[in-house]
Amino acid sequence: MTRRLTRKLWLLAALLSVLTLVAAGCGNDDDDDGGAAVEQPTEAPAPAPEPTDDEPEPEPMDDEPEPMDDEPEPMDDEPEPEPEPTEPPVDLEMQALLDTFDANDDGTLTIGVAAAGPRDDQGYYQALVDFAGNFSAENGFAPPIVSDRIGSAEAAQAMADLAAQGVDIILVGASEIAEPLADLTEQFPDIFWYCNCGAGFPETPGLAQATDWGSPIHYTAGVAMGAVLADYGGDTAVFLGCCDLPFEQEAYNATVYGLQTVDPSFEMVYVSTGDFPFDFDNSANATAALTNAIAEGATLAYAYLGGALNPVGQLATDEGIAVFAAGPADICARDDGIDWSGSIVFDGGRYAEQALRLIISGELIEGGTFPFPTQQGLNGAELCDPSAGAEALLSDAFDAIATDGELLGVLGGISGAAYGG
Repeated sequence: MTRRLTRKLWLLAALLSVLTLVAAGCGNDDDDDGGAAVEQPTEAPAPAPEPTDDEPEPEPMDDEPEPMDDEPEPMDDEPEPEPEPTEPPVDLEMQALLDTFDANDDGTLTIGVAAAGPRDDQGYYQALVDFAGNFSAENGFAPPIVSDRIGSAEAAQAMADLAAQGVDIILVGASEIAEPLADLTEQFPDIFWYCNCGAGFPETPGLAQATDWGSPIHYTAGVAMGAVLADYGGDTAVFLGCCDLPFEQEAYNATVYGLQTVDPSFEMVYVSTGDFPFDFDNSANATAALTNAIAEGATLAYAYLGGALNPVGQLATDEGIAVFAAGPADICARDDGIDWSGSIVFDGGRYAEQALRLIISGELIEGGTFPFPTQQGLNGAELCDPSAGAEALLSDAFDAIATDGELLGVLGGISGAAYGG
């Protein structure tokens, strides 16, 4: 660009020189006063120098800034924007529990357990206590408040004392202490009252209860015990109970009926071990009764007991005879040194777990009763390490309960006889 500009300037300078000479000549011719002419130089002015081809052109600057993009690049250390605050997600299951059972609106649940037997009996009562403890821990609630060894005479006061400790739910372990519940549910209406009432208790407006049917449950018990006797030899079993209560009579007679469907020659004798009604915890009497039964030829024992359960189980193991527990569902999984043959399951904890779901769903309400069916996996006989033949016999027994109307008629007669119609 500089070279082209230089050429134009040179041409312009030459043109001006010519015009100057012409103008001077014209001026001499037109001079009117005849004065001497002014002598002009005869040589033209030196022309402007020619531009040279090697004149350098300006180079673009290396450090000329690059054009900027429309938006600046973000800085690496620029802080992220703070997220908008959000509400924590609602645990629908927890909310359903609180909506159903939180009597004092404190945002948590405290469970009370009322048990007729010892909380650590390794049997029916402990199953309910353990459920309440595990359920509370899993949901972040306080440990349950447990009142155990409640006799029928002091049941009203014991459960009133329990209700006064700020509990939201009270789980009543058995029907033998249920008599005061009609008054207690009116006295403490905000508490949710639930009873594992076994054979049943009159429906009460403020009480939700669950029942089972002892006769078909124990029909499966008899079949399971008959299968074990058939596998291991012997023909005599002993039923160790408390004190010939109606539900014991039902359980014993249904067990005998099931036992003899396996082999009509099998026998079972009932022995009372309690010193007073509902004394299922008398270990001294129970072990003495088992010793006598073994001496008379028994090769299988059914410990229909509470606190005396493990002592009888241990003695049976030491003597090498088969032994069944009554109540808990975890017998076959225990590592307690006892060689359990099986368990007749009517587990208070398993029932309570099912009942809470039914209450939340609205299928079981205060004033209502839910009858648990006799169903394999829920209740009835469970065998530990059974033979294939024993397992098949037990499965057939559950099928018969579901389909055989004649069998149900027989079992209904057993129950009717036990409870006076």
